[in-house]
Amino acid sequence: MSRGKKFMNKKRKGSFKGVNKKKKHNINKEHDSKNKKALFNRYKDKQKVEEELAKKRQMEQRFQKQQPVSESEEEVEEDSYGQLVSCFKQNGNNKMIAESEGDTSGVESDDDEMNDTTQQMDTERNESDTDTHSSDEEDSSEEIVTEPQADNELDTSNDPFTKHLQYDLEDQLIVALSNTPSTVKNTHKRWPTLGNLVISIPQPLVTSSKLQKPKFSLLEEKIYAPLATVPHTINNVDFKQLHLKSQIHGNIVSANKTNLVKKDLELTDIFTPLQKELLSIMNNYQDLYYPERTFSNADEIRFTYCLHVVNHMLKTRTKILHHNAKIAKNSKDLSEDYQDQGLVRPKVLIMVPFKNAAYRVVKTLIDIVVPKGSGQVVNKNRFEDDFTGGEILMPTKNPKPEDYELLFTGNTDDTFRLGLTLTKKTLKLYTDFYSSDILIASPLGLRMIVGAEGEEDRDYDFLASVEVLVMDQADVFYMQNWDHLLHVLDHFHLQPKKTHGTDFSRVRSWAVNGWAKYYRQTLVFSSVSLPELKSVMNRKCQNYAGKVLVENPPEVGSIQQVLVQVPQLFHRFNATNPLSSVDARFDYFVKEILPKQRDTLMSHTLLYVPSYFDFVRLRNYFKKEDISFVQICEYSKDAKIARARDMFFHTEAHFLLYSERVHFFRRLRIKGIRHIIFYQLPTYPHFYSEMCNLMQESNQNKYGGSDCNMSVSALYCRYDAPRLAGVLGAARACSAAAAERALHMFVTGD
Repeated sequence: MSRGKKFMNKKRKGSFKGVNKKKKHNINKEHDSKNKKALFNRYKDKQKVEEELAKKRQMEQRFQKQQPVSESEEEVEEDSYGQLVSCFKQNGNNKMIAESEGDTSGVESDDDEMNDTTQQMDTERNESDTDTHSSDEEDSSEEIVTEPQADNELDTSNDPFTKHLQYDLEDQLIVALSNTPSTVKNTHKRWPTLGNLVISIPQPLVTSSKLQKPKFSLLEEKIYAPLATVPHTINNVDFKQLHLKSQIHGNIVSANKTNLVKKDLELTDIFTPLQKELLSIMNNYQDLYYPERTFSNADEIRFTYCLHVVNHMLKTRTKILHHNAKIAKNSKDLSEDYQDQGLVRPKVLIMVPFKNAAYRVVKTLIDIVVPKGSGQVVNKNRFEDDFTGGEILMPTKNPKPEDYELLFTGNTDDTFRLGLTLTKKTLKLYTDFYSSDILIASPLGLRMIVGAEGEEDRDYDFLASVEVLVMDQADVFYMQNWDHLLHVLDHFHLQPKKTHGTDFSRVRSWAVNGWAKYYRQTLVFSSVSLPELKSVMNRKCQNYAGKVLVENPPEVGSIQQVLVQVPQLFHRFNATNPLSSVDARFDYFVKEILPKQRDTLMSHTLLYVPSYFDFVRLRNYFKKEDISFVQICEYSKDAKIARARDMFFHTEAHFLLYSERVHFFRRLRIKGIRHIIFYQLPTYPHFYSEMCNLMQESNQNKYGGSDCNMSVSALYCRYDAPRLAGVLGAARACSAAAAERALHMFVTGD
């Protein structure tokens, strides 16, 4: 040490040039100004600094308890295995303790090191979200300075984000998930707002020949993902217990104010009862199927999943920035702890049917992340121009039903896709898919990018690392084109064809192994319960945390909304499986129903067909048998629709083939109906009462028949149970399905 001091005190000789005093003075001035800025930014809130130091001391104590270093040589000699492991761990442990001590002892030095390494971090990784905009650089630098505080938030052992995404799965659990059907444990619960819940949690296979690993194996200490637990309701809202990022604490109440006012709740309640129960399931990272979405609770649901998405992305971003800072300090230490990314950047996909729905989602995200005056929204004017306007003019003389006006309000374009990038104080719109954090698109918009097999320009790599998938208004997807949705879901989590600038040293091991599908959370919201949606949940959703299905049988059916006094006959036919029910339905209709309806007294018969495939089959059969009919479907032009309606009203056509999709998108008021045949019960229960109420006297042709000669017929099998329950109610549907006789008649007023 004495030699070193002497050497440092000696004057430099030889080739060393003296430093100019003016330059030295300027450098000192710049250094002092930097230190002043750092000190001002660091100590502008004294309470935050004290809390930060206390958290660091708690972390240091916790770390010392969890990783004790052996002091005596006797203990090392007694446990050879512990000695072997300590050889690999001792350097890392001492280093981490030294870093934490350095942080607590000198706050200024930590700031200086952070500011020096900010430039290196930006060039190393695209995930730091810095762009050409100066505002984004300020955001990232601010977040890097406060990196130790973010580390404390992320490293909490109870955070469901860390529990769900940090660790690999056990081999037994992977085998159980890959089996068909998977091994699950079902739990039934009843909550005050959601009602009956069916919670399915996958269970690992218990093998009899479970070999014990040798003690000298270093893999023994590998931590695996914990088994999922049953969610619990939220009684008292505590942001820390819910693990919501502190960055958005102040924006939650203001963004959710309208929902609280609608429910006559105080602002101190923060969330509505429905939002508390939904958030408790989402925060547990379990799949959710909620088939009771209405126009009254749509805003509550939208806010809840937007809050969950923002919280997920902020945690992901903070974790990446924190690891970038540590790697910049020591680029040689690239352990598994720094694996925090997927194969591509997009982490969240929100699928909605129309541009108007996407507009509301983006507005909600803005209210949560960057409310007025607290941040910047890039390309906001362009977004307003693209996603507004183009509204459908609603008629005033013969108004459409209320649900139609609410559904088709705003821009109803169904071909769109939008990328969003989230930073600390900025929300960028219209970003490239591979530079985006959140994607908002329609099934058709995604289908056009994914393409079909054999196309050259197709691309589906952006779906490889989606961690949260939200499908809002999924019942509308069924009305648009169900094949588009299934085709897109089939291209999730496939191996990317290009690297897209991915740093594979930071990719999580379960993403490399192709297990990303087991970590994806899927949230499905629908206004009706559909077997097709349940099939998607069972076949396309393999979350190892399990799933929660909301199953509340309808007590009151839509048959009680029928105003016309007509006999309503329900014909049950037998089918061995859902696939054979298609042919069984057609055979029953041709042999039992059609011969009676071809009588001249049964003219003015409307045949309501939900499936377009059945519609085409019946149309071809009617043409083959030379049956008098006209047709209206979703592909019919306005002139043909007007001509078909006129011919049907004036008894020039015996039958009118009418598809469900044209009724969904246009809600035509067909006049002259005397008899209705539901080839299959409607997808939406209220369509049954709407069609029956078109038979009112004001819509009838006086010369088209008698009021006494009117009827309604419906065909169903046991695989139509959800549709039957929506029309008759759960109790009547069960009795009708279990009865020995196949024909049941109901009259309005029963």
